[in-house]
Amino acid sequence: MPAKWMQFLKNLADDHKVDINAVVSQLCEWAFSNPESKEQFRIWLDDAYPAEGEAEDKAKAVGEEAAEKEEENEEESEEESHEHRD
Repeated sequence: MPAKWMQFLKNLADDHKVDINAVVSQLCEWAFSNPESKEQFRIWLDDAYPAEGEAEDKAKAVGEEAAEKEEENEEESEEESHEHRD
């Protein structure tokens, strides 16, 4: 957790004379109190931090796309080079 948020939550806990874990727990309970917000968080988390297998698959797909794009660019350069010679 970023230091500024941890400090903010710690200050709130201190102000209310409760343990910071109770504040974090209640924050999570409030934030995920309905199924829609739970699903939105799950979708965000999957996108931001995909599961290990999914992350590897995404990286592989990105690498393949980059290789294809580079190959296309090389072909276009060769075609342009041939056109200039004609």
